[in-house]
Amino acid sequence: MTVPPGPTPGPDGAPPQLPSCARHPDRPTGLRCTRCERPACPECLRDASVGQQCVDCVREGGATVRRPVTVAGATLRDKPILVPLLIAANVAAYVLTAVTAGNFGANYRSDLFADYALVPMTVAGGQWWRLVTSGFLHIGVVHLVMNMIALWVIGRDLELLLGRARFAAVYGLSLLGGSAAVFLLGVAENPVAGASGAVYGLMGGIAVAALRLKVSMRPVITVIALNIVASVLIPGISLLGHVGGLILGAASTAALVYAPRERRNAIQASALIGLLVVLVVVLLVRDVAFGDLSCIGSGQYIRCG
Repeated sequence: MTVPPGPTPGPDGAPPQLPSCARHPDRPTGLRCTRCERPACPECLRDASVGQQCVDCVREGGATVRRPVTVAGATLRDKPILVPLLIAANVAAYVLTAVTAGNFGANYRSDLFADYALVPMTVAGGQWWRLVTSGFLHIGVVHLVMNMIALWVIGRDLELLLGRARFAAVYGLSLLGGSAAVFLLGVAENPVAGASGAVYGLMGGIAVAALRLKVSMRPVITVIALNIVASVLIPGISLLGHVGGLILGAASTAALVYAPRERRNAIQASALIGLLVVLVVVLLVRDVAFGDLSCIGSGQYIRCG
């Protein structure tokens, strides 16, 4: 904080007058900004490393200061935003299907669930939305709770590392990767649902990030290995969806954390778009292999070609 050389003498020998605040002309003040030296009232001053600065100088200084970024090029943040929103969306979808089913424990009996779960043959029949919507449906409350715990534990750290936009891209590609694997290799009539494909993608992503940052890989590899073993041993779990999500999550995260600083954003965007194009091509090829299908009822199909 600095004090001006002295008040301005008043006219005709009147008492000296204090200058007015630069932002509030009706407020006389004896204080000045240590950066621009303009008069400023206490409300317009902020503590600085030396003295006090006016809010305008603080704003300008903040705009010119280069903020630290992560290895993926994301601005450092202190809390995740997308992960809580994704958890809320999954919980809301579960509640909605449970209410329409009239059974909180058997929500999969809902007509809404049947209309949005992933059944490869119905996708080939033109219901492409199931590739995405199935990633927000869960078969029973235990399935939901397990996936949401994993999403919170793994996702919050990965979101802070990648940044919101990049994290959303990894999550979306992982979800589609899991759905594409089921559509490509799964049983045509079997319904599949759950956020597991996306969650496994985050597992793959956190493993790649740990490798890039040169931290211990043992905890991450242990978690992934245990989950894959559970996918094989526990009946009713889609191993295809898990592996498909894991591969896409690892690949997309690698494209983000290993991109060179020069032209980082352009390289990252090109890699993510390339992965999306590959997924779309795979889906289209598999759709052609199914032939011309028309759905004539829930669980009933007729092959037209």
